[in-house]
Amino acid sequence: MDKFASILLAFIVAAVALPTLATAATSNTVENLQTAYNGESNAHARYLAFAQKADQEQYGEIASLFRAAAKAESVHAANHAAVIKKLGGTAELKLETPVVKSTKENLEAAIKGETYERDTMYPEFLKQARAEGKRQAVRTLNLAMMAETEHAKLYADALNNLANLKNTKAKEYYVCTVCGFTSAKVDYSKCPACFSHKDKFEKVS
Repeated sequence: MDKFASILLAFIVAAVALPTLATAATSNTVENLQTAYNGESNAHARYLAFAQKADQEQYGEIASLFRAAAKAESVHAANHAAVIKKLGGTAELKLETPVVKSTKENLEAAIKGETYERDTMYPEFLKQARAEGKRQAVRTLNLAMMAETEHAKLYADALNNLANLKNTKAKEYYVCTVCGFTSAKVDYSKCPACFSHKDKFEKVS
């Protein structure tokens, strides 16, 4: 085989391989979004179960926090599902039975989960999405990560103040229905995460 034929053959092989590589890249982002979708969906169910336990143990404020976080997780799941669909996939739910323990243990589990998503899962998924140029995926993943960062802080504060939160009543929290950002008060005109007007916040107690 002469030099020209060798170069031509190499070019043809590379051209054939390109679609396969592109498909694999797309698949990675969709798979990551699917993982995030399932994680958020299960967190929604888990936090509602944690809220019931907190009510039983007379931690009213903590129950409200869990319900607010559950609302936020449902927003994240819906956003992830919408992007999965735009990328040609279908969100598939694999719901697990929540493991419910004492409120203290539930807070510890919630902190662990939120910290993992904030520090490991979402940063890795964002890196992949950016590499593939999937802007919609980057947006939904980044907004979820910002909300999880806030959840981790709220849970840590509740755990550190657990003794004082015994026998408390329900407390109002505010959840952005666009991105899931969660706050104990709305003292700003726009959401700190997605910049939607504060009217997009829903009161949860």
